Amino acid sequence: MKSTTYSRIIAGTMTWGSWGKSFETYGMLSLIERCIEQGITTFDHADIYGGYTTEADFGKAFAESSLKREDIQLITKCGIQYITDKRPHQIKHYQYDAAYIIWSAEESLRNLKSDYLDLFLLHRPSPLMHGEAIAEAVSTLKQQGKVNAFGVSNFTPSQTQLVQEHVEVEVNQIEFSLTAHKAMLDGELDFMQLHNITPMAWSPLGSIFREENDQTSRIHQQLLELMPKYEATADQLLLAWTLQHPSSIHPVIGTTNPERIANSVKALDIQLDLQDWFKLWVAAMGHRVP
Repeated sequence: MKSTTYSRIIAGTMTWGSWGKSFETYGMLSLIERCIEQGITTFDHADIYGGYTTEADFGKAFAESSLKREDIQLITKCGIQYITDKRPHQIKHYQYDAAYIIWSAEESLRNLKSDYLDLFLLHRPSPLMHGEAIAEAVSTLKQQGKVNAFGVSNFTPSQTQLVQEHVEVEVNQIEFSLTAHKAMLDGELDFMQLHNITPMAWSPLGSIFREENDQTSRIHQQLLELMPKYEATADQLLLAWTLQHPSSIHPVIGTTNPERIANSVKALDIQLDLQDWFKLWVAAMGHRVP
């Protein structure tokens, strides 16, 4: 995999605003600083977060700080037209014509109070997207210095290939975790390794702390057995499991809890024994490997 300027652990901002914690300016600035203190310098956004409000909340907080723009990396996404009082939509849909992509990037820049985006992603694949239109928009944005890198999110290998025929795709942000590991089996991560595409994983802790079922019960039991060996917390071991994949996955953590933010970075120092890695995967599958 190619080298990257993104921090290996990425801070996801979806719940920072009105879709979650509703941090005011000081609280959001404090969280930004806490992440940076831990070495998490990349912040993942999408235009729709908070019903098209969280980018602006973040931008206001960052503008009131003494932090330098070049010391952080900003990611955002476009394309989902969400039903909200901010936009007059009759139905949730996707839009990827060249003019809209350019407008959306510029709107995100205004909200984030930045001159450029480190990474700009198409949020979800649309059956009506045209690779030529996407390439035209990305080329314009790059030439104008408004976007440094381009990628996709939640795209399958074939959907990625359709876009990559016209413009370089550098990142694909997908769901991946111990409880949602199909990308490891259906060719998604293989495709990214073959095409030098950096994977980023949203919801990297999966459903383990959200759901109680047979799968999460098995995983919790296995984690309890491994935690003393590695002197690690459960969330650290879960991230370590994902980080060990050879595609160099960048987990996008959604937590705003200071302890879990610190734990996530410590996971970078954990190297799971080969058999321990497989013990966790077997616990997730509920059966031995074929």
